[in-house]
Amino acid sequence: MMAALAAYAARRGQSRSLIVEAALASFLSPDDDERREAVQAKRMDAVDRRLSRVERDVGINVEMMALFIRFWLSNTPTLSEGERAARQKLGGDRYDGFVAALGRRLAKGPKVYQELSEDVPAQTG
Repeated sequence: MMAALAAYAARRGQSRSLIVEAALASFLSPDDDERREAVQAKRMDAVDRRLSRVERDVGINVEMMALFIRFWLSNTPTLSEGERAARQKLGGDRYDGFVAALGRRLAKGPKVYQELSEDVPAQTG
């Protein structure tokens, strides 16, 4: 610690005792506690905002999946054995196209969730 103090004092052109006195005054100052609390509160606010966005995004994903599954179950007819292989091939091709489109969208943006307004209040019911 003494070497670090000496180097810092030399860079500042101040005596070591003056640097130590200022550091102790700052550390023991009642304002120091308030400053630390303000910094922590600011960080916690940022974390809270990020967590709120994550909760919103998860809610969007859950609703999207629920709507898709409901639509798919309601509109997909039962296939005969003969149709199943052809449909599986078509489904695989469509899935590959979907993954390619998703990759392009993620690379270019904007993301769908970025297009949704964060100002829209959640609706209940």
